[in-house]
Amino acid sequence: MKVVVLSGGVGGGRFLLGVREYFGGTDAEITAIVNVGDDMWLTGVRIAPDLDSIMYSLAGVNDTERGWGRAGESERVSAELRAYGVGWPWFTLGDLDLGTHLTRTHYLREGLGLAEATRRITARWPLGVTLLPATDAEVETQVVTAEGIMHFQEWWTRHRAAIPALGFEYRGAPDSQPAPGVLEAIAGADLILIAPSNPVVSIAPILAIPGVREAIRGASAPVVGISPIIAGAVVRGMAEACLTAIGVETSASAVALHYGSRASGGILDAWLVDSVDAGVVDVIEGAGIRAVAVPLWMTDPATTAEIVRAAIAVAAEPV
Repeated sequence: MKVVVLSGGVGGGRFLLGVREYFGGTDAEITAIVNVGDDMWLTGVRIAPDLDSIMYSLAGVNDTERGWGRAGESERVSAELRAYGVGWPWFTLGDLDLGTHLTRTHYLREGLGLAEATRRITARWPLGVTLLPATDAEVETQVVTAEGIMHFQEWWTRHRAAIPALGFEYRGAPDSQPAPGVLEAIAGADLILIAPSNPVVSIAPILAIPGVREAIRGASAPVVGISPIIAGAVVRGMAEACLTAIGVETSASAVALHYGSRASGGILDAWLVDSVDAGVVDVIEGAGIRAVAVPLWMTDPATTAEIVRAAIAVAAEPV
């Protein structure tokens, strides 16, 4: 079985741990198409937060206490950068993490694309999942505010999304193209999953790459999404500020309707909501999207594997 997962952020990493858990011991091929909108140049290195967070999670070297970065991290280099007045003092690069950024930058400077650089970097660990950046191009999410336009990382990390966002721009996306292997993975998939990642700044930048949305809409595989909203609240992070900026209510049903059904020009065939949101199943199905209510808290890989099981079950239901 060939499974494709659109993902980003820490939530994407946790979900992929469950996908890998579910298919463990089988010949399934799991491919994660990962958001690059968080990426940026800083202190001369190319940083790819979502690719790295997912890689560290799958490799088992992530810092589970902080929720991001490497376990056992030190920050001596960041302290030196601050002493020199270089970079963003509020955006700390761990020393181990910096090794990843330097390696990526080395490959990019050699002329490799981000997808090939990622293949070489991830080869260090037996991840059980192929990570593909959505594009080799430099596509970066910019946040439009009354105070001006700023990189997503500045809005998210420095200001903690406290400055109201007026909109989001996926700068570079219109002139980009999918990374090698992305369209092929979608076309050859038996199942496509939309991870419970932030719809606006994790999934939308992937769909903004020309050809990706069209490929998903035209895929022969069923497309099942997992709600990142439980009981009207985000599972993790500050997605509510993002959804509010684009006029979408913070609810499981509203996000499903935002993605839309494939029959009506959207990308979903089915949508999983948490058990506490069972009351909105009829609303979602009324929009042409099959919906099922199941427990969605990703407390550990085994529990998350049950979410994957539910996604496969609803994908198999007759249209």
